[in-house]
Amino acid sequence: MDRNTRRVFLQQAAAFAASAAFERKASALEAGWQASRQRGRAVAHVAAAIPGKLDIQFEDRIGASRINFALRNSVSPQRFTIETMTGGVALFDYNNDGLLDIFFTNGAAIPSLEKSSAAYNNRLFRNNGDGTFTDVTERAGLKGLGYSMGVAAGDYDNDGFVDLYVTGVNHNQLLHNNGDGTFTDVTAKAGVGGMVPKLGKAWSVAAGWFDYNNDGLLDLLVINYLNYDIASAVHCMSAGYPAYCSPVQFLGTPNILYRNNGDGTFTDVSEASHIAQYIGKGMGLSFADYDNDGYMDVFISNDTFQNYLLHNNGDGTFSEVGVLAGVAYNGFGNAVAGMGTDFRDLDNDGKPDIFQTAMFGEGFPIYKNLGGGQFQDVSSPAGLTAKTSRLTAWGTGLFDFDNDGNKDLFTANSDILDNAPEIAHRPYGLPNGLFRNRGDMTFEDVSQTAGAGFLAPAAHRGAAFGDLNNDGKIDVVVNVLNGPPKLLMNRTENSDHWILVHLVGVKSNRDGLGTKVKVTTARGTQHNHATTAVGYNSSSDKRVHFGLGDAAHIDEIELRWPSGIRQVLKNVKADQVLTVTEATSS
Repeated sequence: MDRNTRRVFLQQAAAFAASAAFERKASALEAGWQASRQRGRAVAHVAAAIPGKLDIQFEDRIGASRINFALRNSVSPQRFTIETMTGGVALFDYNNDGLLDIFFTNGAAIPSLEKSSAAYNNRLFRNNGDGTFTDVTERAGLKGLGYSMGVAAGDYDNDGFVDLYVTGVNHNQLLHNNGDGTFTDVTAKAGVGGMVPKLGKAWSVAAGWFDYNNDGLLDLLVINYLNYDIASAVHCMSAGYPAYCSPVQFLGTPNILYRNNGDGTFTDVSEASHIAQYIGKGMGLSFADYDNDGYMDVFISNDTFQNYLLHNNGDGTFSEVGVLAGVAYNGFGNAVAGMGTDFRDLDNDGKPDIFQTAMFGEGFPIYKNLGGGQFQDVSSPAGLTAKTSRLTAWGTGLFDFDNDGNKDLFTANSDILDNAPEIAHRPYGLPNGLFRNRGDMTFEDVSQTAGAGFLAPAAHRGAAFGDLNNDGKIDVVVNVLNGPPKLLMNRTENSDHWILVHLVGVKSNRDGLGTKVKVTTARGTQHNHATTAVGYNSSSDKRVHFGLGDAAHIDEIELRWPSGIRQVLKNVKADQVLTVTEATSS
């Protein structure tokens, strides 16, 4: 047995053992948690679960959508690591017609890493408003360059049209939305090509837009993965088969923070902000102001390496506090193979919590925000460790899929190895996961009853979330390696109410990203915030969604904009897409 084969074998054995141990520990912890709840010590929540409520239901409408796309990763005999990592999705309204459009990233030929045929093009599909989509890639100028990975959507120049930043192995692109249905590549002019000093072009997986200095301009954080070159990369074998190498064999690379100068250009402030000194193996990022100090903080999901929680100091610098905060490692003290992440308030206590997808044998952590800068991994008492320890997932999102007032969990599942059945004796393609929030920080696996789209296994990767038909129900689009994507339309039938808040910043950034929204009804209070950085290398609807349960009327909506302006709306009707323009003063 050679060294690489032995290493992979030991990793798999450890993962299997960890999975079994996780399940035993999780069962004990969950039993204790349930006993505590029965004794009345569980936290009371204003949006409690409703007994006998109808199942969450989705319908995969890809066949009727006219979306003709397949994500091509160019599987090679050598199994280069980049092949298993691509697959971003963005849901954004590129033409301001009120309908979310869909953008997919795509791979390239190997070893050239160029889009040598149309089969490798990135794709933009315009929403026709009738359940179908039209491919407008050519006219829009969005075919792309190189081996693409992820995508981030945001209006960086505040002109009212959402722009795209596409990450990749050998090319990153900033694509300016011209407002006439076309985009222009302004990467060189803007200075955001993804170059790292002394390393050159980094392998960028994900990116996200946020206004870290509250100057009304969206800044760009680019998440880089491994110091990896296919020309010199080692090739790994396991059980006599080629295998994607573990990231532990490679060094990580610094991430990049680009500050928006307001004139179409950006300045690399990675060193000055201290971002560059925290070198990891990043795969996902999410934003939230976890300590409510008025500045957006960053969670970075690292692969087989400690996670980072970058606290925004408010002076242009960030401090890494992940270990002190309790989110660097899971509740068992282990670094996980972190992939996707979302950063939202799961228990309606006003403090954003962190969810992270990971690899087989690890379980998917939920880090509950305890306040005071502290988090606790509650995935076992929440019932998730036992349910997820035999899964691997990539994309994820925390959204209220049944509008009952509690954010649920979605996971885009698939093994990493395309030959996992031969090497690890487990399936490669997996069905997606859906975990319904009971309203008491515990979750019920409802995947098996959520529709046929949740029963079909596939090599799922990135996932994006938004209301594609403006019916108040959050839909999901999932990219799939070497196959058609999933277009999961939310068909949940109940009488629960909802509201979608479309923000228009004036002093703040035009998209309103970073705005904190609090909704109060007769049933209680909920919290959310505006962000497009969700899951794994994907970008979701910038509108802020709330399920309202049986409340047909909203007593108050309070908005705290990044500018510091506080705005309050009273007596708001439910079941509408509500546009809110930032007030001139509090």
